Amino acid sequence: MSGFASWIGGALGWTLGGPIGAAIGFAIGAAVDKATSKGLLLEPPKRTGQQRNKRADSVYDKRRRRVSSAQKQAETKSGDFEVSLLVLSAIVMKVDGEVSDSEKNYVRAYFVKMYGKERANHAFQLFNGILKKEDLSTREICQQIQLYMDHSSRLQLLHYLFGVTKADGHVSESEVELIEKIAGYLYINARDYESIKAMFYDPVDSAYKILEIDKSVSINEIKKAYRKMAKKYHPDKLQHLGEEHMKGAKEKFQHVQKAYEKLQKERGF
Repeated sequence: MSGFASWIGGALGWTLGGPIGAAIGFAIGAAVDKATSKGLLLEPPKRTGQQRNKRADSVYDKRRRRVSSAQKQAETKSGDFEVSLLVLSAIVMKVDGEVSDSEKNYVRAYFVKMYGKERANHAFQLFNGILKKEDLSTREICQQIQLYMDHSSRLQLLHYLFGVTKADGHVSESEVELIEKIAGYLYINARDYESIKAMFYDPVDSAYKILEIDKSVSINEIKKAYRKMAKKYHPDKLQHLGEEHMKGAKEKFQHVQKAYEKLQKERGF
């Protein structure tokens, strides 16, 4: 448990308050209870989960009143992004009533790839606890994320969530509908949502959707759209999250490049 506690202490920032803090408090409480039942802890924690969550919500409310848009990028750290991923993944995975082993394995593999095995194991302990929590409010959690997280990081969250839905080879309509709702709560507009969705689902016009343009546009407009999207999805925009998140950012950027190359070939320019 000491390693888990150390990871929690080092990974979290603004997520310690509000609805995400409440979800984390529940998950930590579940992990502590499990460890206590196995004799790994000599004493239970002094504060109950309810007291911990109430205190976290109070801290969140105070910070919410003074946060500004300019602070978002500075305050969104790797640990905050990491926990946001875990909570939103749990919400999406539970929407169709069944969490498959392949979906869980995708989350574990993703975290191992990004953070290494030890940190991923701690993250998965937390993730399993969050999966057990029944009253997660999608709207409130997304409002907290939107309040503190910059736009580029929110786009990356959406990219990851589509990866989770495809992990088991079956994408339910309810999962896609929920991700679209999450995008709205995160203040991600419809064009950005369709752009990222097209990176995972390959309709005939996916290249146009990724570049956020219509089929009727001119070649010059395609070039202009490519420059705009390359700037929007450039990995440098996620440097503040740390090197561990750059691979996912590069994958998104590569989709833009491939979409442009496809249209170059189709339109002959």
